[in-house]
Amino acid sequence: MERAAQVIGQSSAFLDALERASRAAALDRPVLVIGERGTGKELVAERLHRLSPRWDQPLVVMNCAALPETLIEAELFGHEAGAFTGATKARAGRFEEADGGTLFLDELGTLSMAAQDRLLRAVEYGEITRIGSSRPLRVDVRIVAATNEHLPDRVQQGTFRADLLDRLSFEVVTLPPLRARAGDIVVLADFFGRRMAAEIGWEDWPGFGPHALDALASHSWPGNVRELRNAVERAVYRWEREGPVDAIEIDPFASPYRPRTVARADSEASPKEAPEAAPAGSAPDPAEPLDFKERVARFERELLARALVEHRHNQRATADALGLTYDQLRHALRRHDLLKTGG
Repeated sequence: MERAAQVIGQSSAFLDALERASRAAALDRPVLVIGERGTGKELVAERLHRLSPRWDQPLVVMNCAALPETLIEAELFGHEAGAFTGATKARAGRFEEADGGTLFLDELGTLSMAAQDRLLRAVEYGEITRIGSSRPLRVDVRIVAATNEHLPDRVQQGTFRADLLDRLSFEVVTLPPLRARAGDIVVLADFFGRRMAAEIGWEDWPGFGPHALDALASHSWPGNVRELRNAVERAVYRWEREGPVDAIEIDPFASPYRPRTVARADSEASPKEAPEAAPAGSAPDPAEPLDFKERVARFERELLARALVEHRHNQRATADALGLTYDQLRHALRRHDLLKTGG
């Protein structure tokens, strides 16, 4: 993997995680990177490699979830000719490719128990054995692994080896989700916006308007930085007016014409007999307008007002209950003119 990693952010939670990774980079020890999808685990792994004494040696990446269980061990450790059906010639595995450098194992939690056994030996003794061979090979590889799971729970469930987790967790870097990095949202959005504007040939970058900034601040970003990048780049390329970009569509699937999802009935029931899922909340008043955005806005306002009442107008408690940051909640209350009610 050869590219320049761009790690962007200024919030204290993000900088603390980055500092921990940077300090661990110089040590020739395994590092485990934990984080939700889209938080930048691969970029941090690349940073660990580039700041290490192995920076001029290979950085080999393997997504453990991208291969069927039957091929993972052969991919990691290599195989000899004839080791299994289709193995017409010998092939080096990722450990051999990364010899002298760093092996990044993404989606570590998807490894089978058998692959975990072999990985433990490789980490503990620096030895691997190709599938179909009895001759061990010495390798000098630093392991950086990533997952979006809490592996100690997997150990308790008996689906992840405790001794392997002990070996890989010399240092654990937990990346904060974007909802905990409210100060970074606009910084990242500006970076992605400038980059997209340059890509489509804009002469300059006009920035974002107030409606766009409000949308950026009020969304909880479950897809984290990856979701933010998609939303911003989509907004920039769609913008055809003068001045700042002032419309951001968070959900690209939002449409009054999107296909309905019908709950599957019994295999014996005909499609006509299959009941449709009832909409959330009370049935809409037939007299009210069917405009999609108005209905969504009304539902959001009622949800905010109800949450405020339930938490006695304590905005921090309300934000926690809704999975928002305090700033995101304040933006949402301001947009729905609930600040006076909300305190």
